[in-house]
Amino acid sequence: MVCTACAARHLAPKPRCPFCALRSTRGRACTLCLADPPPFDAVFTLGDYAAPQDHLVLALKSGAALPHARWFADALALRLAAAALPLPDLLIPLPLARARLAARGFNQAWEIARPLGRQLGIATAATLLARRGDAATQHMLSLNDRLANVQDAFTVTHPAAVAGRHIGIVDDVMTTGATLREAARVLKAHGAARVTVLPALRTP
Repeated sequence: MVCTACAARHLAPKPRCPFCALRSTRGRACTLCLADPPPFDAVFTLGDYAAPQDHLVLALKSGAALPHARWFADALALRLAAAALPLPDLLIPLPLARARLAARGFNQAWEIARPLGRQLGIATAATLLARRGDAATQHMLSLNDRLANVQDAFTVTHPAAVAGRHIGIVDDVMTTGATLREAARVLKAHGAARVTVLPALRTP
């Protein structure tokens, strides 16, 4: 699917802000995260959502190329092991809106989270975090509008599974982080001790 040489070339580790995963000098926290810390504790990604790796995500979501999800999971597992970071106790996918899930037939975040959990020996839960409704699509909105659009968008279906635990939220692409911020906020409100966001790719 992706040869070792191409992965090494296009997805080589880069210094990133530990709180938003944008490129950052020497991997230090960026100015924005220092001024407005997100509710999640860390973000870990394979690389930028840019050519050519962005085509893998597009093929996964639009063409149901599910083996791409397994490749992302394998790559994330290898990178996490090499980074020696504290691993979550439980992995969950960022849930899709009901209408989008029905139209697509699968949640690409879950297709990544499930094999990632197997690789790392971490439990997974497909529906621990659920959408309350179908918010408007995010891609045409500003950051402030995105934040408003996803406010109170999530609910935790089994609070006892969250309390006191390190939760990892898996997604395919982190764009502005607005949706993941709200998901992490809700998990923290239900007692999560730590939240790590694990997007396969990060929009530069």
